[in-house]
Amino acid sequence: MFGNTRSTKSADVEKKWVLIDAKGLVVGRLATLIAMRLRGKHKASFTPHVDDGDNIIVINAEQVVLTGRKRDQKIYYHHTGFIGGIKERSAKFILEGRFPERIVEKAVQRMLPRGPLGSKQLGNLRVYKGPDHPHVAQNPQLLDVAILNRKNSRSA
Repeated sequence: MFGNTRSTKSADVEKKWVLIDAKGLVVGRLATLIAMRLRGKHKASFTPHVDDGDNIIVINAEQVVLTGRKRDQKIYYHHTGFIGGIKERSAKFILEGRFPERIVEKAVQRMLPRGPLGSKQLGNLRVYKGPDHPHVAQNPQLLDVAILNRKNSRSA
């Protein structure tokens, strides 16, 4: 009588393609919005155990902004697997290196749930450091993150 809770099945999911220009956007605020869209939480048909989020393309990832002194002080750690093999890199080192898009990827990855579903949802994210992307055929819709909240964008 009252139990009309709908559970979306993976066959019923309609995925959109969304394009986000990251130029001048704050990393953390951008990552929360991307993580929410990858999970599908912006839809009324959200189901926690189904991948019903959108496919997201991020361009100009090298021009993202870190607030405060995070560009110099934020440290990313990884371990080689050997004894005493902990390595560290600053955000500035990564942004000025070969793969500056990894800053955005890591921020989003750490906001998604761990496990097989989180890995699948992260696979729906494509991040490119420049303004070009190979997904023109998918006809992505542009999402202007800067106008959603005045705190979302800063000048570098």
